Amino acid sequence: MEILDYFLCQEKEKYLPQIERYEWRAAKYLGSLLKENRLRDALGGWMKLFLLVEEDALISFVTLSERDCIAASELNVTPWLGFFHTAPEYRGNRYGKRLLDHACVIAKEKGYDEIYVATDHVGLYEKYGFRYLKNGIDVRGADSRIYRKKL
Repeated sequence: MEILDYFLCQEKEKYLPQIERYEWRAAKYLGSLLKENRLRDALGGWMKLFLLVEEDALISFVTLSERDCIAASELNVTPWLGFFHTAPEYRGNRYGKRLLDHACVIAKEKGYDEIYVATDHVGLYEKYGFRYLKNGIDVRGADSRIYRKKL
């Protein structure tokens, strides 16, 4: 099992279809942003897309970026985790934690002391050390829970 940076990976064509195959709406959106080379427009000036893979299988993925889906005027903080997903057949093995921990290490290396995530999930990020901060409005106008983790 290894963690790859999608943008530095030589085999993007192998992983993009796997991202797109998930029924999760955000995975399909991520796939379209990648295909159309618009991810930077959505997530800001710098971003990473980390993939946890085993041989040819995509196990989990997450973005680390300057911004996420929270409206810019809502909360002016950075960096953000987003598009976090673990394939259903791999859940329950703490693979997602491995990937989130990696993203947190990279954020810390970039000089950040905190990291944020916006979600509609309750009980998911808390088990990874995130604490509820407040509710906010995302770019689609929907209510979203904002979590923060000290690095």
